[in-house]
Amino acid sequence: MKPINHPFHFDPSYGYSLERLLAVSPPAPPVDFADFWRKRYQDVLSMSPHFSMERSGSYAGFKIFDIQYRSTGDFDIGGWLLEPEHKAVKQCIVVGHGYGGRDQPDYHFNIPETAFLFPCFRGISRSRSARVSEQPSFHVLHDIDDPGRYVLGGCVDDLWLGVSLMRALYPLAADKIGYMGISFGGGIGTLALPWDKRIGRAHLNVPTFGCQPLRLSLPTIGSGAAVSEYVRQLGHIPATLTYYDAAIAATFAPQPVHIAAALFDPMVAPPGQFGIYNAWAGAKTLFVLDAGHFEYPRQAEQNQQLLWEIQRFFADWSS
Repeated sequence: MKPINHPFHFDPSYGYSLERLLAVSPPAPPVDFADFWRKRYQDVLSMSPHFSMERSGSYAGFKIFDIQYRSTGDFDIGGWLLEPEHKAVKQCIVVGHGYGGRDQPDYHFNIPETAFLFPCFRGISRSRSARVSEQPSFHVLHDIDDPGRYVLGGCVDDLWLGVSLMRALYPLAADKIGYMGISFGGGIGTLALPWDKRIGRAHLNVPTFGCQPLRLSLPTIGSGAAVSEYVRQLGHIPATLTYYDAAIAATFAPQPVHIAAALFDPMVAPPGQFGIYNAWAGAKTLFVLDAGHFEYPRQAEQNQQLLWEIQRFFADWSS
């Protein structure tokens, strides 16, 4: 790959070759890491997915519904549900967004007989709240001093309850629920998946929150820079972040996963992305992107190839 011209004061490849990226290891977990997450999951699993939905149109072979459901902490989670217009639902996929939020669902996934849920994580887009800033640099710091109340944990709850919702809506597809997440949504998915065996497989695109000590030592822009500055002022990495390390979580994840990880990324440092892939306990497939969170010459070509792989990954499972 040719060097990518960029305006940053740092090198978003951080001097890592692909070989070196594939050697990144996760940090050691806290002794109660699994207990922390399993208890959280069981608490959420005991909740009923109270929801409301209203038909808002049709597009690209889907019925479109505006949907809202109640999550932990009395947060109302808004989003969209796409249901095939003329086919039975045999598979469900929950789709997580990046830190930029979402203003509409994605219609380009050509995966037959699949219903898609596009929730907006708490505080963001259709789930805006006066209690949490929508700005990524503030959102990512919300209650960072408390592992039980940290906003990322709440977002994981939002995902788990989205799975409960899809199981309630489509009981015949309850054993075929997948997840897709990009960037922020990829990191949230990685934290959620190990404990929720209802999710059968996942695609993660440039996932964040991997290898927190290494990640926070590398210059970035966006929400990562906000956390790095917080840690700098604090003088040490807060204990909370040891429970919110996606690479550690990946060591507990049994599901098959398809991960797109970038060699160059100014927002989500590549060593953290590859650390998640390397640590994944289940069957895994890697798609190497030239860059993430940045435009580059082969972007359209790689995005098309990646879309084809994602469609095959989920279509093969549902058939």
